[in-house]
Amino acid sequence: MQIMDNGTVAALLQDIPIPKMFRAAQEFDRTHLSPNEIPGVIEAEMSRPEIAARLKPGMRVAITAGSRGIRNVDIITRAIVDQVKRAGASPFIVPAMGSHGGATAEGQREVLAGYGITEETMGCPLLSSMEAVRIGTSSLGKPVYMDKNAWESDGVIISCRIKPHNAFRGHVESGPCKMMTVGLGKQRGASFVHSDGMDHIAENIPTMAETVIGTGRILFALPCVENAYDETLLLEAILPENILTREPELLQIAFAHMPKLIVGEGDVLIVDRMGKNYSGTGVDPNITGTFSTPYASGGVKVQRTVFLRLTEESHGNALGVGLADVISKRLYDAIDTEKMYPNCITSTVLTSARIPCVMATDKLAIQMALRTCSRVTPEKARVIRIANSLHIGEIWLSERYYEDVVAGKYPGVKAIGGFEDMQFTEDGELV
Repeated sequence: MQIMDNGTVAALLQDIPIPKMFRAAQEFDRTHLSPNEIPGVIEAEMSRPEIAARLKPGMRVAITAGSRGIRNVDIITRAIVDQVKRAGASPFIVPAMGSHGGATAEGQREVLAGYGITEETMGCPLLSSMEAVRIGTSSLGKPVYMDKNAWESDGVIISCRIKPHNAFRGHVESGPCKMMTVGLGKQRGASFVHSDGMDHIAENIPTMAETVIGTGRILFALPCVENAYDETLLLEAILPENILTREPELLQIAFAHMPKLIVGEGDVLIVDRMGKNYSGTGVDPNITGTFSTPYASGGVKVQRTVFLRLTEESHGNALGVGLADVISKRLYDAIDTEKMYPNCITSTVLTSARIPCVMATDKLAIQMALRTCSRVTPEKARVIRIANSLHIGEIWLSERYYEDVVAGKYPGVKAIGGFEDMQFTEDGELV
């Protein structure tokens, strides 16, 4: 693809004005556990008699670790490992991330290393394999699989995060049930979870989770819930027989503590960085409104969305790029289809991997979005800029929002800076 910064496209856009911006703080409930508190909370949860009774001396115990960018995931995982050791058992970690990491064992090991989870940092083996064993059939007739290393253990601890999913709604969404069926199912198991389409995944996950629980291989789940600032809000150990009733309750707590772009709507949303460490689809549609399916909704409403960079932690997997209207060449050049397309093959969702309009520079990408908005001139456009979809405690808003923010139209939003021009390098990259 030929992408030029001095051709006809650039000439059509070079004079498009970009509104001045001001910094704004978004205030949410900040209740959370500090990193120093986490090991003690995990020790208390795993010391509860009904949970402690599940661990026996000499057991080989598998502990799951996923592909999402969970805050404090290294601290959480290490604390679980240490407690298993204190019980006299032998822990090991298994990547539980379906087809992520390019659907290869080494790719999944690399993803975990990016989160600080290695054999050296965790003090136990990390067994990464794409081999999965068929362990049963769900009540809806779906084959159910589990990571071979986990299946051959004496028991599995499900460590994960509970949060709203980015493509469907159900009693359970992202959490222990999904980790048991999609994550531990590896590519083969995950493909069966998704095989009926995203409109049926809300039925497949819990029914397939019932099959996993029924094997007796799950010792307990120990999920976390995060607050609106991507901080650990709570950690709770759940017996396997209680997962299908307790997970929906914790999901509602996660919904209640989700952040949002309080202004609610605008013309252009600029996302500095997308990546798998922020969301399964690069950006969290529950924030940005960029859903890949019609089976979930929410987030900010805008006319155009611009994505500018892909994080290194994504290892070239730019899944979610197709949810933007415009991207930069820098993002386009970072895409590795060998890492991205396995997700599409597994999930059957192609929208997230389609290539939008590609502009030679960040500046041209923003100007393209502004120029193609309807019913507003570029200099009067309502522009929202965020660093990523996971950290939106501070954002940038265009001057069109200023008077309403100062007047208190948006409770929880406060202006913390004056008007500034967007700063670009000589090469047109946004600073």
